[in-house]
Amino acid sequence: MSRRPLISILLLWLCSLGPALAGGGHALPLHAPRLSDYLPINNSMIAVWIAVGLIVLFCRAATKQMKLIPSGIQNFAEWLFESLYGFLEGLLGEHLTKRTFWFLGATFFFILTVNYLALIPGVGTAGWEVLDEKGGETVGFTPLLRGGNADLNMTAAMAITFALLWFYWAITENGFKGFMAHIFAPKGDFSGVMLVMMIPVFLFVGVLEVVSILIRPVALSFRLFGNIYGGEQTLEKLMLLMPHKALHFLPALPFYFVELLVGFVQALVFTLLCAIFLKLICDHGDEEHH
Repeated sequence: MSRRPLISILLLWLCSLGPALAGGGHALPLHAPRLSDYLPINNSMIAVWIAVGLIVLFCRAATKQMKLIPSGIQNFAEWLFESLYGFLEGLLGEHLTKRTFWFLGATFFFILTVNYLALIPGVGTAGWEVLDEKGGETVGFTPLLRGGNADLNMTAAMAITFALLWFYWAITENGFKGFMAHIFAPKGDFSGVMLVMMIPVFLFVGVLEVVSILIRPVALSFRLFGNIYGGEQTLEKLMLLMPHKALHFLPALPFYFVELLVGFVQALVFTLLCAIFLKLICDHGDEEHH
């Protein structure tokens, strides 16, 4: 019998047990607290820096000794990027994928890394008690690390960055006149009286489209934040169902597998929605880019 399944189960058990041993029982605060009164650094920022460092190290290791016939980590990295590139190319087409993959690809792998980093034992649970001014009673808890996407500031920053790039790509692909026409101009073949009647209708639809465009960054940021923060809180509450700390992992263990799936799905959903929003504004029907 292969030992790999047993090793995988053991690692997942340790990941579920880790938060309990690291101080499980403290609810994750809604905001990311600052770690110092002198530096504007909070625990989610440090987690994000660690995630970026891991991505940089992985890319450097994969490209350190590149070969025409790849093997090992280079082969794995090429498979990852080519799979995502092919997926986005099937949705956006060759032209838009070449223009935007630097952002969409980086966003997907960044969100995925940050989500999985948040599942490491101790992230969100290992920290210190916050005492009152008299130093007698515990009034809170500050974790040393916090899942980066469990901080609304992080997800909002990514969503606003995409919104700005969306306007840039939309205008450069369509031209400013074409961009406005795509939102407000009548769609279809109308003439005469019918055209006059349809103009106010499409103007009203255009206003609704503008509202929808402005809401998209809010929806993107809250969707990712809500799923990740809610998942971490769920695991924390489940661990409190068992009275003994050594058994805290039991109720949370099945949901840990779910969070592994959720981390991947949320990275894919965020990237996929960005690609769809871009495709909708840059869709020229049968027109092809040369």
